[in-house]
Amino acid sequence: MDVLLSHGNPGTGVATAPYPHLPVLASNMDLLWMAEAKMPRFGHGTFLLCLETIYHKVTGRELRYEGLMGKPSILTYQYAEDLIRQQAERRGWAAPIEKLYAVGDNPMSDVYGANLFHRYLQMTQHDRAKELGAGELWKQRPSAAQSCASILVCTGVYSPEAPGCTEPAQGGEEPPFHGHRDFSFSPGLIEASHIVNDVDEAVQLVFHKEGWAS
Repeated sequence: MDVLLSHGNPGTGVATAPYPHLPVLASNMDLLWMAEAKMPRFGHGTFLLCLETIYHKVTGRELRYEGLMGKPSILTYQYAEDLIRQQAERRGWAAPIEKLYAVGDNPMSDVYGANLFHRYLQMTQHDRAKELGAGELWKQRPSAAQSCASILVCTGVYSPEAPGCTEPAQGGEEPPFHGHRDFSFSPGLIEASHIVNDVDEAVQLVFHKEGWAS
């Protein structure tokens, strides 16, 4: 907070906080994550929420981000696809990889991000792709993938035995959105393509889908 209020010079007194403030890049926006405890733990997304709230309370202005990275940002999935493409090229695989599978335990980040990327892949209109956050670099090198399936595992934040963020709130309202402030909420994006017990089952599912199962 001192860095933002002092424009990077916390050792000096500033009567009025400068605005716009220093560029802020945010990564790892998960509100919750799962550890050894029975209940989910607060993640970095909680820190961002606190930072936004305190900054607004102190300055009366909105904290703005230069960029958002990590799930569910489309940029993260574009980068992941590029790494997959590089690995395929190193192995001499000529055929493009057209199907991607994303495995995760958090509906609000892993599933939401995978489904958002799948939606992005389905779009052909340049203006709509730009609206969803595609960078200039990725427009120059279009994706070879045609789909991205989300696979939700039950070994982390999501548990089939407990009502979670995918369940409607009391009274039939939409489930609470645990994603970042700057991401619009679309309830359909937190619905996984597949739900399995663990990563092993996820791998077996992919093998079956691709016809590799013995």
